[in-house]
Amino acid sequence: MKILLIFLFSLILGCSNVSQSTVKDETIQVQPSAKSEDLPRITQQLVPPPYLPLHEQVASSGPKIIEVNLEVLEKELDVGQGVMVQVLTFNGSVPGPMIVAHQDDYIELTLNNPATNQLRHTIDLHAATGALGGAGLMKVDPGESKTIRFKATKAGVFVYHCAPGGAQIPFHVASGMNGAIMILPREGLKDNKGNLIQYDKAYYIGEQDFYIPKNGDGTYKSFNSPLIAMHETVEVMKGLIPTHLVFNGSKGSLTGKNALTAAVGDKVLFVHSQANRDSRPHLIGGHADLVWQGGSFSTLPVTDYETWFVPGGAAVAALYEFILPGTYVYVNHNLIEAILFGAAAHVEVTGDWNDDLMVQVEK
Repeated sequence: MKILLIFLFSLILGCSNVSQSTVKDETIQVQPSAKSEDLPRITQQLVPPPYLPLHEQVASSGPKIIEVNLEVLEKELDVGQGVMVQVLTFNGSVPGPMIVAHQDDYIELTLNNPATNQLRHTIDLHAATGALGGAGLMKVDPGESKTIRFKATKAGVFVYHCAPGGAQIPFHVASGMNGAIMILPREGLKDNKGNLIQYDKAYYIGEQDFYIPKNGDGTYKSFNSPLIAMHETVEVMKGLIPTHLVFNGSKGSLTGKNALTAAVGDKVLFVHSQANRDSRPHLIGGHADLVWQGGSFSTLPVTDYETWFVPGGAAVAALYEFILPGTYVYVNHNLIEAILFGAAAHVEVTGDWNDDLMVQVEK
């Protein structure tokens, strides 16, 4: 009996400790280290995708603190052909803006949730270590603003997304609340032989799956707020079949007058993220000279891929040097999703044609 009582007392004490630990994770106050506090600071001016903020490819100095500000905007977005959806966004765009730093830099990120919003928001940065990628320290209700700082210990491209808990997590992510962060090696990117390689242009393509409820006549529903849209949207999500699958928020967002541009001789870095589903990018008319599989810059890239793989919940980088002019089509090579849904972008390339690479023999 005495042994049983001791066991029960130990079990209760253990459960108590677990409970206290959980509470601490919710409210922990992390004291900044003197080492990081004394570093130089810069404020990164974020820009809407497909573009990246100004940055150095090779770090010209030691580690620094990069201040980043993200504001949550809950808004309505036309995802194509007049279909309106209530989206949840970082800085108003789907995907959220690309953040760029170097390995061993510190990112000091402020998340602002205006009082006009309806929902609590967080951020889980796959590049960060601890506290659920920051989400455990960033539960931000409407009218609040919170700041965290984390060290960029891993080099690569990574997804970030909102993660407020429970069914809200997939709802927020499927409502557009995701983006990417690129952590470059301090010495710059290396090719498959370990030599420095630099890009002339870089583009960020965020692939987004939407799940939009329909009316009885087959037309898509529209809602006045994300809170009202939530229940029916989650029911559609349970079927695991998107109604819309697009690049950068809407069908046609990166085609026509919005096409990406390059010139013959340009080395272009494409960063592709998908926070939910697997994808398989392919550049019609070109290739990937280099692919950093899994998004890691710590391993040497593979070469000469026709199609590369982006696992759900990841970002991947690929580089191609354009050697002929013309219109290239960058797609998710599930061609049903690319052509019928809209997961496609155009790259308009200028320059001189080279008959040795391709010529029309018979008209």
